[in-house]
Amino acid sequence: MAEFDHKVALVTGGSSGIGRAAALAFAQKGAKVVVASRRVKESEETVALIQAAGSEAIFVQTDITQAAEVENLIAKTVATYDRLDYAFNNAGIEGAVGPSIEQTEEAWDHIIDTNLKGVWLSMKYQIPQMLKQGGGAIVNNASIGGLIGSVNLSIYTASKHGVIGLTKSLALEHAKNNIRINVVCPGGIDTEMPERAFGEEGKLQLAALHPIGRLGKPEEISSGVVWLCSDAASFITGHPLVIDGGFTV
Repeated sequence: MAEFDHKVALVTGGSSGIGRAAALAFAQKGAKVVVASRRVKESEETVALIQAAGSEAIFVQTDITQAAEVENLIAKTVATYDRLDYAFNNAGIEGAVGPSIEQTEEAWDHIIDTNLKGVWLSMKYQIPQMLKQGGGAIVNNASIGGLIGSVNLSIYTASKHGVIGLTKSLALEHAKNNIRINVVCPGGIDTEMPERAFGEEGKLQLAALHPIGRLGKPEEISSGVVWLCSDAASFITGHPLVIDGGFTV
């Protein structure tokens, strides 16, 4: 029996980009997948792709900044598939771009709520279910922005530093509970986000900053996520896995 067969993987922000790639990767390994996102059409497309490949998946519309919706997400996951083995807390936004002193309190709240509070809420409800089952694996999505400073992206950068710290802390809390919690730190990835944040020209400039000479592919991140959830990474917890084409080197 393959390792992921009869297991259940939850992916937040599974409507596109890295989240969609991860949902497909889990399904290809044999897991049943729960796709969570605010975007209905795109998430249903992810589910259709998984089902077309012969695997099982459902979509649960979820705003990860709202505790009741996250609680409902876990309840529907368990009601449908009876368990939760893996979670990839991927949902996030880049938010406002510009000097910190020009940002608004509303911008701060929106970015921190989505990128940091949303990850905390997700784990708050995922972990009790994993404790009932006797274990599980969680991977959070941060960024190389969680390891270094970023000009004109101060709030985003703060949120991603927070995700890494949160991951390490909860990994320590649950290390003896057979729940491993790690975090991926992608460099620039060829998704909607860099073009939305920097425009087409800025996206090209970002690609040039990577020693490999290009942006990463969503699948290059999702492979790291699935590996961290696998038994091959059974002695790894609290680790920030940098996948950045040499950017931070």
